[in-house]
Amino acid sequence: MIQLKTLSNGVRVVLEELPYVKSVAFGIYVKNGSAHEDKEHEGISHYIEHMLFKGTKNRTSKQIAEDMDELGGQINAYTTKEYTCYHFRTLDSHFDKALSILSDMFLNSNFDEAEIIKERNVINEEINMYDDDPEERVQDIMQYHIWKNSSLAHPILGTEETISDFNSDKIYKYFKNHYRNDNTVISVVGSFKTEEMLNKLENVFGSWITKKPDKIIKINANYNPSNASEEKDTEQLHLCLSFPSYKREHKMKYPYAVLNTVFGGGMSSMLFQKVREENGLSYTIYSFPSSYENVGSFNIYTALNPAQAVSVCKIIKDCITDLKTSGISKELLNKTKTQLISGFIIGNESTISRMTSNGVSVLMLGYANEQEDTIKEAEKATKEDVISAANEIFDFEKISVFSCGNVSNTDLNSLSDIFNMNN
Repeated sequence: MIQLKTLSNGVRVVLEELPYVKSVAFGIYVKNGSAHEDKEHEGISHYIEHMLFKGTKNRTSKQIAEDMDELGGQINAYTTKEYTCYHFRTLDSHFDKALSILSDMFLNSNFDEAEIIKERNVINEEINMYDDDPEERVQDIMQYHIWKNSSLAHPILGTEETISDFNSDKIYKYFKNHYRNDNTVISVVGSFKTEEMLNKLENVFGSWITKKPDKIIKINANYNPSNASEEKDTEQLHLCLSFPSYKREHKMKYPYAVLNTVFGGGMSSMLFQKVREENGLSYTIYSFPSSYENVGSFNIYTALNPAQAVSVCKIIKDCITDLKTSGISKELLNKTKTQLISGFIIGNESTISRMTSNGVSVLMLGYANEQEDTIKEAEKATKEDVISAANEIFDFEKISVFSCGNVSNTDLNSLSDIFNMNN
């Protein structure tokens, strides 16, 4: 059973005991990501994530790594547009030591100037790595343009220009302003006793007291239909199509999941079967939703020979039209719901997955659903719901087209026009 508690300082804690496992997954979730940054601070949330591994008042960065490796555990972190997470998984017998390491990083990091300068080069290499990957790059281009003029458009890593201005004072001030009791959630899943765990967390985190900031940037984005391309020295054209879609917590989120799975969510999906298996026009093609607190987009990615772009877009349009007019059969609906529910159950056998699901849900929504409740809601999706979602999402007048790589002979406006043609 999932339990939601609050420490004396206001930090929310979501706990789920799993007595049949021998490990514990532990995560700290802070509602601070790239979408909470202004232009001056682009990339600073991700920079802070790196710096928490670079030494504390009690441990050097090497000692952090060695102490965790000694336990045979896993420790990591990541930054998204909406939040940052620090997490570990370890045997239940090693939990106290692992908690000591991560809490030390979270509460006592040095933000040493020499380490900040050194880490800048590491992050620049990370930026270059993603820029060299056209699949990643075209999706970054898409995010920038569809959310233009809002903080949601900011790149998570920042840019070489923006991070060049970060120093110890600037990073520490931002950290103190954005890492707070009221926007932090601790998620614990695995082998433990709830009351014992709460006492441990109170002893470690209860004295962490923060002040409310003067200003917090709220995510206020609107979808902007647009086209954009970027030339790179590649053989293939990397293409993204995008439509405005549902926010994270929407009444249609389960029919939406069914729609995505049927349309482009796997090897049996319409896109994969039509584009790759029947016509051999692309090796990779898939769809994926991007849902945030107040907005969302539905996206399609493929990589292909530029000469095949028109043919593939016509097939994509035909698949969309077929979904909007004919919907899906009852058999396909039931098959897809079984696929989704099975994947959900199998995924939730991982303590890390459950920790993430619970932590993000409480952070963003204020609650976490029991697995059985989620399954019941998913089973309620009907054929009519799926066709309704398709008609709401696939508005050809709002399609956006983005490309990266071998773009010199590709006219994005012509590709957009394919979706607005009557034939």
